[in-house]
Amino acid sequence: MSIPTTERSAAPTTPPSPRVPRPLIAGATVLNRRAGLEWLRSRHGSVFTIDIPVFGSTVVVADPAVAREVFRAPTDVLESVEQNLGRVLGPNSMFALTGDRHRRERKLLAPPFHGRRLRAYQDVIASAARAEMATWPTDREFATMPSFMRITLDVIITAVFGAHGPEFDRLRIVLPRMVELGSMLAVVPLPHLESLGDHSPWGRLRRWRREYDAIVGRLIDAAQRADDLDDRDDVLSMMVASRYDDGSPMTRDEIADELLTMLAAGHETTATTLAWAVERIRRHPALIGRLVAERDAGGSDLLEATILEVQRARPVIDVTFRTVVAQEAQLGEWTVRRDQSVMVGIGLIHSDPAVWPDPERFDPDRFVGGRPDLTEWIPFGGGSRRCIGASFASMELLVVLQTLLDDLVLEATTHPGERWRPRGVAYAPARGGRARVTRRHSA
Repeated sequence: MSIPTTERSAAPTTPPSPRVPRPLIAGATVLNRRAGLEWLRSRHGSVFTIDIPVFGSTVVVADPAVAREVFRAPTDVLESVEQNLGRVLGPNSMFALTGDRHRRERKLLAPPFHGRRLRAYQDVIASAARAEMATWPTDREFATMPSFMRITLDVIITAVFGAHGPEFDRLRIVLPRMVELGSMLAVVPLPHLESLGDHSPWGRLRRWRREYDAIVGRLIDAAQRADDLDDRDDVLSMMVASRYDDGSPMTRDEIADELLTMLAAGHETTATTLAWAVERIRRHPALIGRLVAERDAGGSDLLEATILEVQRARPVIDVTFRTVVAQEAQLGEWTVRRDQSVMVGIGLIHSDPAVWPDPERFDPDRFVGGRPDLTEWIPFGGGSRRCIGASFASMELLVVLQTLLDDLVLEATTHPGERWRPRGVAYAPARGGRARVTRRHSA
């Protein structure tokens, strides 16, 4: 557990810093974060300090035991960094909230991602996947990621926003533009350039945000007028009906920011994981045969293990951050000072041969018959800020891939694996998770 240094008597030991010019470190971590961090780990071990744009002095953690301490640290020692997606999603976003307000919001928003409500979304997901996959060509190879983006977007607009008709159609246009630009601004912040008005990146984001707020306002109005509000399964309706412990409702701004947060956290990341799943599975013909046989027999253990291995081998989000809010904090043998950032290297831990034997080998059997250690397998982060929609995302990944196995035959390939390509805060397959399929014929 992290504790303030004042409670210890040992002399502080700070993580080593590379003797490399700061511009080179910045370039390595911005232009190719994965390769840059792997190179630094090879030279400086599993905990080291770098100075990077936006986050400043940052302690990088690639040791599962130290990462566990980061995730378990109380919020008066380590808290969410200010430089996160909350800056573009709004001040009421789960990303932006800290302390008691973050705990209060998380408690209120947890129910739709568990139990009956979670199961109610399965048909929505399967329907969206089946409709999109019906358009897939069978005479050529194609990139699956655009299709998966449409599937996950349609699922969120229906299951989370509860939108239909004109609002559904317009959100389909506005939301991807907002998320794509916001993701870029969160990683490489551009100046506001107020003189350019709506023509600057921040101006365009504000323009789309105004339209988004108007659409959500109409959806809230419709939910408040509904006679069956308590029976609805969409998250927006649940937010309208919910109350904090003091009996107060969520404000319109809180609802709008949190809905956008759920989109940002669950739309592109899930679609990208699905594209990586196709990319990985196609390079293992024997696995394709085993997955089809399991699905035809009504099982799911191997498919669930395959999803876990995709998330280990190709984590879409490869880092997560905290900041030190105590005077000092102790993480393992290291002392970290106030206002320093702490970066847990998800990708670094997932590729560590000391944690995962032969980590470059794609092997779903690692997880068959067991569950991963959540300090070694951390695609959703950890601790009090672990992704609140992790169960929803896992269920969506399973249902979409089950639908694919039901309706299509995924052809294997001998082509080299696709490279990693950065998309803002996420990493996607460089060629979009290309596939070639044929249709399964009913008996």
